[in-house]
Amino acid sequence: MKRLFIASTSTLHGGTYLEYLIEPLSELYSGISEILFIPYARPGGISYKDYTAKAQDAFSKLNIKVTGLPDYENPMLAIKEAQGIFVGGGNTFVLVNQLYKENVMETLRNAIKNGTPYLGTSAGSNICGLTMQTTNDMPIAYPPSFKTLGLVPFNINPHYLDPDVNSLHMGETRETRIKEFHSINSQPVIGLREGSWLDVNDTSIVLKGKLKARIFEAGKEPYEVLPETNLSTLK
Repeated sequence: MKRLFIASTSTLHGGTYLEYLIEPLSELYSGISEILFIPYARPGGISYKDYTAKAQDAFSKLNIKVTGLPDYENPMLAIKEAQGIFVGGGNTFVLVNQLYKENVMETLRNAIKNGTPYLGTSAGSNICGLTMQTTNDMPIAYPPSFKTLGLVPFNINPHYLDPDVNSLHMGETRETRIKEFHSINSQPVIGLREGSWLDVNDTSIVLKGKLKARIFEAGKEPYEVLPETNLSTLK
């Protein structure tokens, strides 16, 4: 039975790393003493070691130990044996490229489908969708495929931003970009605003947090859904 949180971000403005998720995470990782952290997305080019230490500091509040996947000689075995898994944010192209390079995309998918609790934030949330094609990141690495974990039947757009009517910026909005995606792709896209996450419990997919999410379906006008909406029928 799948059990995962797909979160838009790791850090809210004015807060500390994972602070807003600590209480829900105590439930997600209940009874778990150690989780495996996958730091491949490397936000800002941070080292794997420093990124893992950042995750460890956050999870120390739950008395949970964090180990980094790069510390293991056999990444596949580490994922298979993990009590829980966390994939942090950063650059989705870098993350996906490294998952394929290490040949662990399928192993990760199977572990989560078999019930290993999973948290993804930002890039770690992007990879939960069917593809990574609705990321906001620059393509600084070249993964062999855009196909990702497919743990939910749609794509994710973390850090979703609404158009600012007072802005003088004349470039494309997130909504415009997602509509471009739908000109040649059919899967729905969920725009997750900061502080929102999807609570996936087997076949149930429920929007959590205080904000609405924006739903994009090909050939339809975008619409909003309230927190606690079950999105499991969205395909």
